[in-house]
Amino acid sequence: MKDSSPEMSDKEEDHDVDSSFDLAKGDNQYHHYHRILLEPQEKNSTDFKDYVVQKLKKTCCCSPAKAKNCFFGFMPVLQWLPKYDLKKYLLGDIMSGLIVGILLVPQSIAYSLLAGQEPIYGLYTSFFAGIIYFLFGTSRHISVGIFGVLCLMIGEVVDREVHKAGYGMEHKAHPVLFDHINESIIIPAVNHTSGQICDKSCYAITVGTTVTFIAGVYQVAMGLFQVGFVSVYLSDALLSGFVTGTSFTILTSQAKYLLGLNIPRSSGVGSLITTWIYIFKNIHKTNLCDLVTSLLCLLVLVPTKELNEHFKSKLKAPIPTELVVVVAATLASHFGKLNEKYGSSIAGHIPTGFLPPKAPDWNLIPNVAVDAIAISIIGFAITVSLSEMFAKKHGYIVKANQEMYAIGFCNIIPSFFHCFTTSAALAKTLVKESTGCQTQVSSVVTAMVLLLVLLVVAPLFYSLQKCVLGVITIVNLRGALRKFGDLPNMWRLSKMDTAIWFITMLSSALISTEIGLLIGVCFSMFCVILRTQKPETPILGHVEETEIYESLCAYKNLQTEPGIKIFRFVAPLYYINKEGFKSALYKKTVSPILVKAARKKAAKRKLREKMVTFSGCQDDVSMNLSHEPPELHTIVIDCSALQFLDTAGIQTLKEVRKDYADIGIQVLLAQCNLSVRSSLYSGEYCTKEEENLLFYSVHEALSFALDLQKQKVLNASNGLNTSTD
Repeated sequence: MKDSSPEMSDKEEDHDVDSSFDLAKGDNQYHHYHRILLEPQEKNSTDFKDYVVQKLKKTCCCSPAKAKNCFFGFMPVLQWLPKYDLKKYLLGDIMSGLIVGILLVPQSIAYSLLAGQEPIYGLYTSFFAGIIYFLFGTSRHISVGIFGVLCLMIGEVVDREVHKAGYGMEHKAHPVLFDHINESIIIPAVNHTSGQICDKSCYAITVGTTVTFIAGVYQVAMGLFQVGFVSVYLSDALLSGFVTGTSFTILTSQAKYLLGLNIPRSSGVGSLITTWIYIFKNIHKTNLCDLVTSLLCLLVLVPTKELNEHFKSKLKAPIPTELVVVVAATLASHFGKLNEKYGSSIAGHIPTGFLPPKAPDWNLIPNVAVDAIAISIIGFAITVSLSEMFAKKHGYIVKANQEMYAIGFCNIIPSFFHCFTTSAALAKTLVKESTGCQTQVSSVVTAMVLLLVLLVVAPLFYSLQKCVLGVITIVNLRGALRKFGDLPNMWRLSKMDTAIWFITMLSSALISTEIGLLIGVCFSMFCVILRTQKPETPILGHVEETEIYESLCAYKNLQTEPGIKIFRFVAPLYYINKEGFKSALYKKTVSPILVKAARKKAAKRKLREKMVTFSGCQDDVSMNLSHEPPELHTIVIDCSALQFLDTAGIQTLKEVRKDYADIGIQVLLAQCNLSVRSSLYSGEYCTKEEENLLFYSVHEALSFALDLQKQKVLNASNGLNTSTD
């Protein structure tokens, strides 16, 4: 009889290993284990000081070629304009520029009221924005100008500051800021708050230009520090909900013009509800002339807009219904003397030419600096989103950082010329693209149309009713309000995105635009955290005769190996979800805590049974209470969906490994990415000698576990035979 206590010789051990591999080949060739070893690349150990010096040299060194590239990159027009193909591009650019310019005239005047400004300032804004984006922008198709949401946000700030400055809440159009006919200047009232000679209209544009200047500075600063990544926190669902929510606020703010009511403009929390309360309290004062005009304009604009949408593929250019309505309404108001006879509110005198440049009011900056943050982020996010969308569609590249510079300068420079905040606008961009726009030369053509209006045509809109401008603003909200029709499809695609849309929309409409945006961002980030806190945690099986592993709950006819559980955690493992990871793993496999408790209980019962004897035999029931080792011998954790680990995550894996080792179960990690592997090494999850616990694939880990188990069975069998001999 051979002695089984001494260790096996090296030769016998090699024979046993070979036998186990032969057994694996004979029984199931699929599970034969081949260890995969990858040799890591050698990394150059660079001293931190040398690294910083090299970076500084690379950044600060200047050469003619680098200076030229930097200058041309800063003004992209110098790159593409010399290569401009007149025959190929000019006709399309002229056509699209003319059409957008014609459409912009009534919209610029209408959105000026939304921003709390006189109509002339909307025309200034659209003119300067197109010229400056032509110089600095990288998108060929977007139309930069007045955007309704930003006008609303500007208007709320203007209204607040005008009220704080001591002006009356009722907005009165001042007939003359300057006049080219008699060169006389009307001297307005004195603002006792600031001590400057400035009436309400003058102070309103001062506030608007100051907000615009600060917003532009923020955007350029974000470009300098390359922090454009902040826009990624504004998801499509969040932006869509925000625009829809603010559309209700815009509609509410314009309702008083449709009814001809003279009520104060509400701002702050709950302004939408407050405005409707004012409207219903004063509904008996409705101006019938304005109401009838509004209904007639709606009956004309809504169907024609729908026809333009329906036949846009067949029409070479959309019908400029807005301009036709504005011209017809102006003529009707002028010859019908609607203002004199019925008290209808009109646009008033719109001067020609340009006001002299004027710096923003530096004393107002502390009051509006916080408001400008949200305005700058929204303007940039919308501009970059539209730029990338049309660049992808037409096969060219836009530079997000340069777009930030461009939209920043579209705000900083015009703020000295009595303009307010701008960004890209989807509706006008779609018109530009559909009418043959090829480059930003179309923006120059649009600016020329606006220049003609500013120099010659503007005074002709004196008799234009404000209710017509309100109708134009409301009709242009159709696209945002149509988002309600997309909700069923959004719900099917992502319930989380639908919840983000609803929360952002309701908070933007019912609370305020800035707070609504903040709530939307916070709720969106909470949803991201929630997704990682309660991720999918399936147990996997493999497709027969393949190396494909999928969830047993999701697919039928998957194979499993006895004694082995494959667990997948579809989220990063960090401090927030570490407890969820452990509880899901223990629930889906076996809980080491319960196993230890059961073993401890069984050991106590055994001890008591030894102390009590009944005729030298034990009860059969008590024998069954002794806890046998669990059948499970290996747990493979599929880390393919585990993006990163923090220190809490590494500690959790250590605890899991130790807890299972205490009950005789080994834990293997498979498909760890390079970042996770580095974290495991630096966190001392395993030593270099224990590197074989990390596998490059689930199949490799499974094969290793099966071969190791067969080796143990074979060794136990050989030991039993040796003892028998």
